[in-house]
Amino acid sequence: MKRFQIEILSDPSCLKMVRDTVAKFCALAGMDENERCQVVLAVDEACTNIIRHSYDGATDKPIICEGKLENESIVIILRDYGKKVDHAKIRSRELSDVRPGGLGVHFIREVMDSVEFEDCGEKGTCLFLRKEVPQSGAQK
Repeated sequence: MKRFQIEILSDPSCLKMVRDTVAKFCALAGMDENERCQVVLAVDEACTNIIRHSYDGATDKPIICEGKLENESIVIILRDYGKKVDHAKIRSRELSDVRPGGLGVHFIREVMDSVEFEDCGEKGTCLFLRKEVPQSGAQK
């Protein structure tokens, strides 16, 4: 099974490491450039939301990013140790409300085949992002 795990600080300047790692992992899985870019952007948006909402902008908190290839899908797991969020309240604003920001959740849900939140104990959240790899691209 192909997999990776990295831990970064919640500093936006560290997100490049996540983007680069996810892009390389998607390429190993056989995704084309367009698919890779979409997954990378979705993961970047999710990490940005962790920094903004779970850690209230703090730049010294841990974010663990894990990726694995299983059953013809890429699974990206993002783990934070910040404040818990009511998952039922996580939604993007209306697309007709034209203004900067607020569309990350919409984009993540559009790009990924499934988006699931899990309680990870006393503190924090685990976010599971799954994207199917086209059969012709999946490498074993």
